[in-house]
Amino acid sequence: MAVFRSGLLVLTTPLATLAPRLPPILTSAARLVNHTLYVHLQPGMNLGGPAQPQASPVQATFEVLDFITHLYTGANVHRHLDVRILLTNIQTKSTFLPVLPSVQNLAHPPEVVLTDFQTLDGSQYNPVKQQLERYATSCYSCCPQLSSVLLYPDYGTGELPVEPLNAPLPSTIRPASPVARSPKQPVRGYHRGAVGGTFDRLHNAHKVLLSIACVLAQEQLVVGVADKDLLKSKLLPELLQPYTVRVEHLSEFLVDVKPSLTFDIVPLLDPYGPAGTDPTLDFLVVSEETYRGGMAVNRFRLENGKEELALYQIQLLKDQSHSETEEDKQRPELPSGLYVLGLTGISGSGKSSVAQRLKSLGAYIIDSDLLGHRAYAPGGPAYQPVVEAFGTDILHKDGTINRKVLGSRVFGNKKQLKILTDVMWPVIAKLAREEMDSAVVKGKTLCVIDAAMLLEAGWQNMVHEVWTIVIPETEAVRRIVERDGLSEAAAHSRLQSQMSGQQLVEQSHVVLSTLWEPRVTQRQVEKAWNLLQKRLPKAQQTKN
Repeated sequence: MAVFRSGLLVLTTPLATLAPRLPPILTSAARLVNHTLYVHLQPGMNLGGPAQPQASPVQATFEVLDFITHLYTGANVHRHLDVRILLTNIQTKSTFLPVLPSVQNLAHPPEVVLTDFQTLDGSQYNPVKQQLERYATSCYSCCPQLSSVLLYPDYGTGELPVEPLNAPLPSTIRPASPVARSPKQPVRGYHRGAVGGTFDRLHNAHKVLLSIACVLAQEQLVVGVADKDLLKSKLLPELLQPYTVRVEHLSEFLVDVKPSLTFDIVPLLDPYGPAGTDPTLDFLVVSEETYRGGMAVNRFRLENGKEELALYQIQLLKDQSHSETEEDKQRPELPSGLYVLGLTGISGSGKSSVAQRLKSLGAYIIDSDLLGHRAYAPGGPAYQPVVEAFGTDILHKDGTINRKVLGSRVFGNKKQLKILTDVMWPVIAKLAREEMDSAVVKGKTLCVIDAAMLLEAGWQNMVHEVWTIVIPETEAVRRIVERDGLSEAAAHSRLQSQMSGQQLVEQSHVVLSTLWEPRVTQRQVEKAWNLLQKRLPKAQQTKN
């Protein structure tokens, strides 16, 4: 099964009946897309008719806003996916609506288009797929060789699933004034509004706040990003992304989801920011946690002769499929009772030494490099595909694969490296899952997957947490040269085929470093281990 970096999910089912199906639909999409998943809402669209369907406006109602919140909340299960709900065709009832663009450019052009549109027999009906591809390319800039997939998470009997009742989604949007509202009630549009926050490592809760603000705003959105004095109260502020990086990520997301808006991203240096002083603003979006701050902004405006802002309070939901005692980071596709850490880092970072320290503390270690050796061995699951792809000149005289020769072929050559990883990554992932099952049989409750390419391979769904080992690239080069006998140029080439330390940190839950003396590394590992024990379910806590 092919895996694509970026995809476009076109949802055609009416929102009220689609909501219960979202978990399996997102899971199916996550198996096909490993980086960016754009979501395009077009409820009621028919891909089975003779005429090519056209993009049409979707009325912004409270049901739509609630659905956006629930979709992003559900996406938390698939943390490797950067989900972005496209808002261009979601429009409020107002007289100053922008014209829908003919073709919208996206930061990551989709390589595959997916849909929940259901044919009568549940088959991959070719005319429907062709309609889907033409529709996607008429709305968005896509890769020239766009693939298409029809998702049917509810099939199994060969019959269409019974439609659930049109029960409204739980309300998540609360205008500050207590006004009566129904799910189908249109949402008012405003010329200019504001939203603020730290926006460190842009996640789905941030995306909810930003998306609701984008729907409400029709001309301009002011986004305040906490900086300088406002960061002093943060826990470990030195681990926050630099202001410029946070702004860059915000800008890319906002332009993707609603390019018709003008965005003014400004540093937030005091509790009020532009929301307290700008007389042209109409509304402010806040979360439950920052609602009091929104009220304070309005008091400040009144004291300074300005009109109050319309406040929209967003209730950020937890995954409703979890029980109250269940950890937020559970992975239903992993073995029950086993908590899995993914340990990664650039080559030379000292990842394997940290794995051994975790082993001494009680963790079960799954070494992906050893799994690779097993897969490469004659008779192994990857042996024949690799030999067929690269030829018999990569073999030793005894028929085993010469990994140094193979490595010289792929490092620094993106095309050759992709050929190899397309073979190896699915095989190693399968072997790792078998090792997890073995760990459960042995009574283990916590295991560590030691994998340099964990994130590149899209294995985030195989772990509950990602732990990354970081060191400066110059130190990594020195260690690789000393350890493997490579030239500095070859060491640099090896590192260029991997994610940078910064990219790894952005997707990590815990960050360690082996830059200093071994005793310092040991203290870091023990501290991280002890903190892990506190957040694990009691049944999975590991004792020395």
